[in-house]
Amino acid sequence: MTPEDMAPEDVLRQVFGYESFRPHQREIIDAVLAGRDVLAVMPTSAGKSICYQVPALMSEGVTVVISPLISLMADQVGALRQAGAAADYLNSSLDYQAQADVLRGVREGACRLLYVAPERLDDERLLDAVSERGVALLAVDEAHCISQWGNDFRPSYQRIRWFVENLPQRPPVCALTATATEAVRRDIASSLGLRDPLRVVASFDRPNLTFELRHPRDRRDKQRQLVDFVRERPDASGIVYCMARKTVEEVCDALRDRGIAATRYHAGLSAAERDRNQDDFIYDRSRVMVATNAFGMGIDKSNVGFVVHYNLPLSMEAYYQEAGRAGRDGTPATCLLLYSPADLHTAEFLISRTTRDDLTEQEERDLIAHDERRLADMVRYATSTGCLRHQILAYFGEDAPATCDNCSNCRTSWQEVDRTVDALKVVSCVARLAQRRRTVGAGTIAKILRGSTDQKTLDNGFDTLSTYGIMSDVPAAGIHDLISELVARGILARSEGAYPVIELTDASGPFLRAASQAGERFIVRVAREEPGKKNKRPGRERPSLHDGLRGGGTATEPTAPDGDSLYERLRAVRTELAREQGVPPYIICSNATLEDMCRVHPRTAEELLDVSGIGESKARRYGERFLAVLLEE
Repeated sequence: MTPEDMAPEDVLRQVFGYESFRPHQREIIDAVLAGRDVLAVMPTSAGKSICYQVPALMSEGVTVVISPLISLMADQVGALRQAGAAADYLNSSLDYQAQADVLRGVREGACRLLYVAPERLDDERLLDAVSERGVALLAVDEAHCISQWGNDFRPSYQRIRWFVENLPQRPPVCALTATATEAVRRDIASSLGLRDPLRVVASFDRPNLTFELRHPRDRRDKQRQLVDFVRERPDASGIVYCMARKTVEEVCDALRDRGIAATRYHAGLSAAERDRNQDDFIYDRSRVMVATNAFGMGIDKSNVGFVVHYNLPLSMEAYYQEAGRAGRDGTPATCLLLYSPADLHTAEFLISRTTRDDLTEQEERDLIAHDERRLADMVRYATSTGCLRHQILAYFGEDAPATCDNCSNCRTSWQEVDRTVDALKVVSCVARLAQRRRTVGAGTIAKILRGSTDQKTLDNGFDTLSTYGIMSDVPAAGIHDLISELVARGILARSEGAYPVIELTDASGPFLRAASQAGERFIVRVAREEPGKKNKRPGRERPSLHDGLRGGGTATEPTAPDGDSLYERLRAVRTELAREQGVPPYIICSNATLEDMCRVHPRTAEELLDVSGIGESKARRYGERFLAVLLEE
C-alpha cells in the first residue's frame, strides 16, 4: 500500500514511527488535504514539519517548502531520506548542474518534497518545473520572517506571494512559525495573501524546559557562573548566545581554557570556518556552540540539552525562539539567562543603530520605537521575581498558572524587604542632578551614591552633591537593581536611545514627599538567604519523553541512563551508524528515541516498531544493529 492510499495515522506510523499525532497536527493535516490555507503558530518541538510532510506523502504533486537556511534544508531532507521519503532541496549550495538534476527529478515525479530557499523563487526554471509537475501544497516554514514586525524579517520572503500567484493553479498555503504575536500573525496572513485560513495557535508552553534567571555581580562572576553551569552538565550539548562577536571569542576561549569542548560562530568568521564549526557542533565533536544570534534558526539538532543567553536578548520573541532550541526531542533541558545591567545599554545602542533601506524614515522610527517597547518587556522579564514560565506565556497572550514550580524564580524562597530609605536616596540623587540641569545614566548614579573617586566623577563635580557617598555600603549591582525597580514602577524613567539616562517622572515628587513622611513604603522581593541550604524548592517531576511525542500523557520521571548503561551502548551504535552514513547522530534517531528503546526493550524487528521515532525504513536499515545490543541484556 502506498502512502497515497493510507490514512494520515498510517503514514505517521509507517514512515515516521509515531503512534499518534500531537495536538493540532491532525487538524492542520485535514485542512491542507481539503485544500484550505493554514496559519499555525506552534512552539519548537510541537511537530510543525509533520503538518506538511504527511500530506505531502499522501498527495500526487510536489510539496514546495520555503525554508530560510541551507542547514535546515539539509537536516530536514536528510531526516526524510532516512525515513524513506523522497525529498530534495534547491539552494545556493548546489551548482547549476546539480540544480538542474533536482528540477528534473521534480518533473519526473522522483521528488515528493522540495525544500527551496526564498531567494530561488525568482528562478524561472523552478517555476516551470513545479508548474509542470503540479504543486500539491506550498508550506512556508519560519513564516514570521515575512513580517517586518517579527524578530527575523527577511525581504526575500516577500517573493512568496508572487510565486504562488504565478502558478497555473493555486495550491493550499500552509504558514508555520514558532513565535508570533497577534500583530505578526496578521502581517503573515496579509503578506502571504492567505484565503480564509484555518488559524491554529497552540500552547506556547514547553513543559520539558526549565527556565533559570541569574544576576551575576560583574563580568568575572558572569563567566564563572557560565563555566560552572556547563561543567554541571558534562554530557549535555548546548548553545551559548552572546550579543557581540568579541564576547563570543572571550567566552569560547574561557570554556576551552577550562577543558570544555567549545566552538564559535559569528559573522566575522570566514564562511568556511563557520561551516566547519557548525559541523563540529552538529556532529557532536564540540559539545558547546558559542555564537551570536546569526546561529541557530533552522538548526534541527534535537539533542541540545541547554541554551544559555550570556547577554540580554532584544525581545521576548527572540529569547523564546532561541531558548526553544533546547530539548527539541522532548527530553528535559535548561534555558538560562545571565542578566547584567550593562547588557541593557548595549541592546539600546544596537536598536538605535537600526537602518532599513526598505522603509521610509517614519517607518524606520516606528520600527525603532516598536523594538524599544519589546526590549522593555525583555527587561521586565530579566528583573522579575515572578514565575518565568507565566511571564513568557502571558506575553504571547496565553493564560497560565501563576507558578510552575519548574523555574528558578518559583524555586527560590523570597522575602519582602523594605527598601524605602535606599529608594529615597536614589530618587533624591536624580533630583539633585536635575536641579543642576544634569541627567546621567544608571552607572554614573551608582558611582555617585557609592562615592566613587574616579576622575570623571570628580571632574563633573558630582562629589559636591549631597547624595555623594550615601550608599557606599551597597554594591553597585544592588543600586542598579533598585533603579530598575523604580523605573518599572514609574517613579523614575529611563530615556530611549544609545545612551539612556535616568530621569524624574510625575510620580517622583509625590514619592519623595510620601516616603520621607512614612506615608509610603517601597517594598521589594529579594531571595532569602538560608545558611547551609540551597536557595530553592524541589522542582516538579520531569516530563516524560512521551509527553508530546505520542499525544500527551502524565509527566513521570524517566530513567536516567548513565555510565556503561544500555542507553550508552545504544548511543554508541547510533554514533557508528551516523559516521557510516555521514550524517549527524540525531538524524539516525533522537535521544528520546534511544530512551524509549531502553524503556520498551524490543526483542524483535516487529517490536522495534513500537519505539517512538522508529518507522519501517529505519527498522529495516538499522534494526539489526540496535537489536544486537538489546538482546545482550
